[in-house]
Amino acid sequence: MIDRRRALKSLAMLLGAAAWRGCNSTDARLEAAERRIQDFVDRGELRAATLSVRQSGFEYSRAFGEARSPNEVFLLASITKPMVAAGIMLLKDRGELSLTDSVSRFIPEFSEGLRSRVIIRHLLSHTSGLPDQLPNNVELRKRQAPLEEFLEGALRTPLLYEPGTDVQYQSMGFLLASEIARRITGTPFRHFLRSEFFEPMGMNDTYLGLGRFQISDTAQCQVEEAPALYGGGADTRDWDWNSPYWRNLGVPWGGAHSTGNDVQTFIRHFLEPDGSVLRPETARSMLENQNAGLPTPWGIGFRIESSWFGTECSPKTFGHTGSTGTIAWADPERDLSLVFLTTLPAARSRESLILPVSDEVAGSFPLV
Repeated sequence: MIDRRRALKSLAMLLGAAAWRGCNSTDARLEAAERRIQDFVDRGELRAATLSVRQSGFEYSRAFGEARSPNEVFLLASITKPMVAAGIMLLKDRGELSLTDSVSRFIPEFSEGLRSRVIIRHLLSHTSGLPDQLPNNVELRKRQAPLEEFLEGALRTPLLYEPGTDVQYQSMGFLLASEIARRITGTPFRHFLRSEFFEPMGMNDTYLGLGRFQISDTAQCQVEEAPALYGGGADTRDWDWNSPYWRNLGVPWGGAHSTGNDVQTFIRHFLEPDGSVLRPETARSMLENQNAGLPTPWGIGFRIESSWFGTECSPKTFGHTGSTGTIAWADPERDLSLVFLTTLPAARSRESLILPVSDEVAGSFPLV
């Protein structure tokens, strides 16, 4: 009997080769990135990945390792955050909220003490004072708590600093932002985001949670390489990144599933705003620094520190990364966008694989 993993790898290589042959002849610029990724696969360090690169009329995509095609579905982790932010900005376009509205306007129970000073902009620019994860995050996951319990914790957890006075990366702000949208629309946030943003964008393979997919339809994270916070270690199968619990929970800070092509569609909507979903001025505003005078610049949901994406991207580059081993960015000065989705957690892959591939791609395309 042929080993299933070997069969999948062979199929992925054939599909990858087909994708290669169908691309522009300038694909030679990506050979260094391809070699690096394939080396990780050949050494057994990386199980699956897809790489997608676009520039003007040039499109490239390829699958590696056990990825069954360039359209393999991955758990995006924090690339989810700018998608959630875009859903909130859609409500802004409709006049349902303003970024300067207090959170307590929509969530009255979030009004005690410094909480009354938190505005929606703070939630989306990492300046709310909320923590990244709750102190009892692991305990909640171990007992497979529903999302409502995470929300209850976020409403009660102490703020780490006065809102708007500092910048600390925080996932809980995106949870509160999604709750604001739920209360405005009366619709579960995952359904709102799917019907009002993903579908109109043509992101047909993107869901907050699994959506129509089964876990077996998706790439499996290499959880044995993950930090303990995310389920790395022994006896975590009931709640780690690959568990039915976590994949279905659809957390608005990291629970989206998507493909390289869909993430490309998303990020190029901000590189080339056309008004098809968000107003062009709204899309552009999400790339502007919201944290003037503070240590770390952030757009609305987007990282706008080009150094976060390596050493070769131009200063105007924006995007996001994910702890499951994902990166997506767009460089306006090159009209270039990259989506690199892997199964190797960022704690293991960021410095050795993700950033080098990012640099090899960016450095191979001239400024326009």
